[in-house]
Order: sequence, then structure tokens, then C-alpha cells
Amino acid sequence: MATESSEGEEEGKLMGGNQQLAIDDEDLREMAKKAAWSVSSCKPGNGVTSLRDDNLDTYWQYSLSLGLKNFDRVLFQFRSDGAQPHLVNIQFQKKVKLQLVVLYVDFKLDESYTPSKISIRAGDGFQNLKEIKSVELVKPTGWVYISLSGNDPRETFVNTFMLQIAVLSNHLNGRDTHVRQIKVYGPRLNPIPRQPFQFTSREFITYSTVR
Repeated sequence: MATESSEGEEEGKLMGGNQQLAIDDEDLREMAKKAAWSVSSCKPGNGVTSLRDDNLDTYWQYSLSLGLKNFDRVLFQFRSDGAQPHLVNIQFQKKVKLQLVVLYVDFKLDESYTPSKISIRAGDGFQNLKEIKSVELVKPTGWVYISLSGNDPRETFVNTFMLQIAVLSNHLNGRDTHVRQIKVYGPRLNPIPRQPFQFTSREFITYSTVR
């Protein structure tokens, strides 16, 4: 899991943010590089690629323009109604295990464009998405970590074909949204050959063989 947490955290509420992205690479791997990304709307030049370019100076922004445009494997869909929620859709070719969503948002720079409430949904496709996590962001500046673990301690990840991140509201009642980066992590595959169990922590892997 991430080695740091937000500055303050209550149930369903995340405050502050981390200036450095801190992920335990031995336990987690970035899963969304091979996924198909789409958004409900965007301003030209501020689409999906801005969420994945590792540049904190760029951002995805909602747009009132109308049209439909394909860019490589990414679908940019523009709409004119301006209604929330604003959606980021992440679709995988096969079912994958996902454990952590990390967003970079900056209230100091973006103010009313900053998301204040986010819903994360999972499912086989658009037809059966269900909310698995709902969080409130309180003036966040930096990386915000959202665990996908369930209430049951045995539910350490979600197994899904699709993940949807929905911005339900913004700070200061803003309508348009800025999100600067999104990363999605899942547990690394068990490196031990012919081991029937899929361990997801370094401690379990260490003691999983007879010495």
C-alpha cells in the first residue's frame, strides 16, 4: 500500500494531500497503462492524455463543446449539458484486481474546479456499475489515496473489468472540474511458481516456502 496517508482522514473524508507519490512498488503495480480510458466531456487539449502524462501542470477539464473525437485508443466525448457527475471510465480487456486509486488535485491552484465529492464504481461494463467507494475531499492539494478495500478485512481488492471515477460535486459549488493525474494500482502477481495462493503482501510471500 502507499507508505503515506493524507494529512487528516475521517471515515469517507480525506483532507490535505501528499506532495510526493509514495507507493510500495514491491506490493503494488500500476494497472491502468493498458486500459482504455474515456471521459464524459473535456476541453480540447485537456483530455484523457492530461491525466496520464505524469505532468502536474496539465489537467483534465470539462468542456461545454459538442462533438465526438477518437484519439488512438482513447475516446474523448464532448457534451453540452454541463451536468455533473463528470466521469472518467477505465476499461480493461480482462478482469483485474484493483486495490488503490490515487488522484492529484490542487485546491490552491484550481479552487472551484477542485472535486469535493467522488464516487468510485466497478462492474463488468456500463450496464452494471455499482458504487464501491464514496469519499469527500476537503481542500486537497497533492496526491490523494483512495483504498478500494472493503469493510471485510479479507476484501483487500476489487476484481473488475471496469472502474469509473465520478466527480459528484466541486468545491465552492463549481461546475467544471480539474483533475491533474490519476493512477490505479493492483497487487503484484505472486512471484512464487506453482504456489496456489495469490499472496499480496511481502510478509506473506517471505514465509510462504519451506527453508
